[in-house]
Amino acid sequence: MQAYVIKNALLGMALFAATAAMAVAQDQDSLQPPAAPLAPLAPVAPQVRELSVAPFIGGTYLGVSLAEIDANRAKELKLKEAYGVEITRVEEGSPAEKAGVKPGDVVLEYNGQRVEGMEQFGRMVRETPPGREAKLTISRDGAPETLTAMLGSRKVRGLPENFHFEMPEIRIPDIPQIYTTLRTARLGVEAESLGSQLGEYFGVKEGVLVRSVRENTAAQKAGIKAGDVITKVDGMAVTSPSELSGAVRTASAKKTYTVDLMRERKPLIVSVTVEDGSDRSPRGRAVRNVAN
Repeated sequence: MQAYVIKNALLGMALFAATAAMAVAQDQDSLQPPAAPLAPLAPVAPQVRELSVAPFIGGTYLGVSLAEIDANRAKELKLKEAYGVEITRVEEGSPAEKAGVKPGDVVLEYNGQRVEGMEQFGRMVRETPPGREAKLTISRDGAPETLTAMLGSRKVRGLPENFHFEMPEIRIPDIPQIYTTLRTARLGVEAESLGSQLGEYFGVKEGVLVRSVRENTAAQKAGIKAGDVITKVDGMAVTSPSELSGAVRTASAKKTYTVDLMRERKPLIVSVTVEDGSDRSPRGRAVRNVAN
């Protein structure tokens, strides 16, 4: 009982000390000066998108760079309405400079047509043939003026006489040829198509190379061996594993059929006997990459 009373007393003292500390902290916070107000955000300057009215090669040439005009910029340029395009740069010796166009001018009309923006103004300049005059109604410091520019043509700079370019040698890596291997269930061989080099090695122009012969199959009993090249099945020429499979499937309707081979560069004909249940043999197909 005495230990219980002492424990509760200690707990009460701890709570009292914590409460007092919180009160002191709140009093200290109340004595601190208020935080300074946040400074207002600086206004963001409007972005100006410029366009150079000058062709890449040949074509009509005026020689100015432009910027779009918004409501704020219109007030700065002393315009009554927010339309036209502002001239930001004039190329030296250009038709625009010869006509008296200066940076800060605003083109309001082109040949009597109101200018709404840079894209439209650039199109009108490009559609005017070189050598023709173009009337530009501009605003300069809020006062309207009319200027006449003789549009020119951008001269194409030719290559120097001693210009020489030598094409560097480009080495193309060997691209592996894709050969398809196929295992025929009815015949019992795994075969692949022949490339030109293999065909020359085996002495044939086309055919299907036997890679392996499974045991106790029609091919093994007929005497077909790995390394043989099958050129015909029942008189039908075969040039790929898929053609071999189709020809064997067709010939299997008979009890026996012939297979023309090339073995050690010598032609050979064997007779294949169709066995019952050969259709239930598993058949697989794979593709491998072979680099010549």
